[in-house]
Amino acid sequence: MSRYRRWNELLELLAAAGQLQVEDAAKALDVSAATIRRDFDELASQQMLTRIRGGAVAQGVTYDLPLRYKTERRPSEKQRIAAVAAGLVRPGQVAGLNGGTTTTEVARALATRSDLNSVPPPAVTIVTNALNIATELAVRQHIKIVTTGGVARPQSYELTGPLATGVLEQVTLDVAILGVDAIDAVAGATAHHEGEASINRLMARQASRVVIVADSSKVGRRAFARICTAREIDVLVTDKGIATEDAAQLEEAGVDVVIA
Repeated sequence: MSRYRRWNELLELLAAAGQLQVEDAAKALDVSAATIRRDFDELASQQMLTRIRGGAVAQGVTYDLPLRYKTERRPSEKQRIAAVAAGLVRPGQVAGLNGGTTTTEVARALATRSDLNSVPPPAVTIVTNALNIATELAVRQHIKIVTTGGVARPQSYELTGPLATGVLEQVTLDVAILGVDAIDAVAGATAHHEGEASINRLMARQASRVVIVADSSKVGRRAFARICTAREIDVLVTDKGIATEDAAQLEEAGVDVVIA
């Protein structure tokens, strides 16, 4: 198990329990107590948790983990989801991408689509508020990149605020492909951070078609801030782990559920 994956699992255990003892964490992750102590000390130095005698307690930030930790979650599922979502973008279209690990994989899938390399540039235009996506795609000559302004959030590399809003209000999108923190048939698509939700909501509003990309662990859940209702979502691309009941409720709400 890699260090980042171990840290991710520790933070998820803390988020669920609120407090974690060294011995319990070592048993859960099948590593030594000394390894857990070092992990706790390192995560505490990054202000990801608070050390206490014999263990650690959660801080609010553990519910909105930085992108570098999220990359260890369900990587194969995200790559399959991304490949399907990227296939929904037709040559010549304008696509919006927000930040996140799954949308980053969508960007990579678009960059390597063979059919897009064989059409006159720009094969597609990508509008994004994600710094890492813009950086990765900037070297792809067949893809036109438009980035918003805004204030960067270190958790997701997303730009938020009035400067991001100002750009998005001036563009129209054929499709918005959005990563979310949670989605269900009642609350719709939601995010932990209200600033990110606001920008994502505007991106969805500017698009003719809204595609949500989310692995099954996010389906049937709710986060703090709404991005859009289920009836405003055209397609959800997820993995086969989605519960039958959740899929049925989303389909009833008008969402086309696609299993990658």
